Amino acid sequence: MKVTVVGAGNVGATCADVLAYREIANEIVLLDIKEGVAEGKALDIWQKAPINLYDSRTIGSTNDYSKTAGSDIVVITSGLPRKPGMTRDDLIETNSGIVKMVTENIVKHSPDAIIIIVSNPLDVMTYQAHLTSGLDRTRVMGMAGILDTARYRAFLASELNVSPKDIQAVLMGGHGDTMVPLPRYTTVGGIPVTELIAADKLEAIITRTQKGGGELVKLMGTSAWYAPGSAAAQMVEAIAKDQRRVFPVCVKLDGEYGIDDCYLGAPVILGKNGIERIIELDLNASEKELLQTSRTHVKEVMSVLDNLSK
Repeated sequence: MKVTVVGAGNVGATCADVLAYREIANEIVLLDIKEGVAEGKALDIWQKAPINLYDSRTIGSTNDYSKTAGSDIVVITSGLPRKPGMTRDDLIETNSGIVKMVTENIVKHSPDAIIIIVSNPLDVMTYQAHLTSGLDRTRVMGMAGILDTARYRAFLASELNVSPKDIQAVLMGGHGDTMVPLPRYTTVGGIPVTELIAADKLEAIITRTQKGGGELVKLMGTSAWYAPGSAAAQMVEAIAKDQRRVFPVCVKLDGEYGIDDCYLGAPVILGKNGIERIIELDLNASEKELLQTSRTHVKEVMSVLDNLSK
């Protein structure tokens, strides 16, 4: 099993480290445009293999995509963070160009790869990768739901003073303020969360989850990396080991939930073929309304990309 992580920044390096530590792949290629960065981080990860006792080989490359050839799974984290004075449209134009270039090179050297997008804005960057690659929607997906659900579960674990291992949850929609956590599908050791927490406290946790990325930026001055990198690695593991895990991921909806041609978070089964199945939940009227609001927002962002190509 060969996995490539494009982008050796904090998120990409964390993803590669988790993949190596958990021996998810035999070979892990870390690629970056900055001279020596990927090589250095890959070497650092390999040098702790004797300490943490794993065999996965990590290889670094500065923009040499030939070293990624034959990858089974590719994680793309490349892109620039939004800077002061930069509009949303500016960010989309910049990062879509980066993701397009990366995807073209990946497909050239690894035409059978499954692609996982972490680059932001995530929903529209997944759209860009799908357009560029020409691959089936089951093989191009975005990492957002696992991260957002993890934050939701972590906040609940803190509030309830229980292990996060016992909390299961589903979250849908776009990656941002319009994401849709679903309390009706949230359980703690099999117990509905609504039986364990007051409605106002649950609503506060949902709001905190929706703004989870912004909270970390305010604290650190930069976006998160441990949780996003680990979330991407968990997706890789589910595919590499054909675990058939049920995870919320960003996927192109074509009729599911009454939504066409839109990249939204939805629960899926992840296995060796990528997205093995999109699960359609029986949402109530309120949940459907929230999902449609999220869809409207994401389609607006997707239209920015569409207009750039005209």
